[in-house]
Amino acid sequence: MSPFALLLLQASGFGGLSLLLPVVLIGFVLLTAIPQQRKQKAWNEMLTKLKSGDRVTTNGGIRGQIVSLKDDSVIVRVQPDGVKLEFVKSAIASVTTEEDASA
Repeated sequence: MSPFALLLLQASGFGGLSLLLPVVLIGFVLLTAIPQQRKQKAWNEMLTKLKSGDRVTTNGGIRGQIVSLKDDSVIVRVQPDGVKLEFVKSAIASVTTEEDASA
């Protein structure tokens, strides 16, 4: 086989890979973006459903019970001394419901 024919075979093989690369990259982006969007939506929904009396955990690991809610913040009572702390709502990592406590 001539060197020119080998060069053409190598170029065509790389051309197939270069066509496949964008498809793989788009698939990777979709596989990572869609679950993140679902997680963000669930977290936003959890923040809108906060109410007084809910037990919460903050991003910093502080656990307590919501005493009152404001537009963009919550006041949480922490134990053992019953100290009240104010957090922005976005600092709430999770809500501990009664079902979670019994499990």
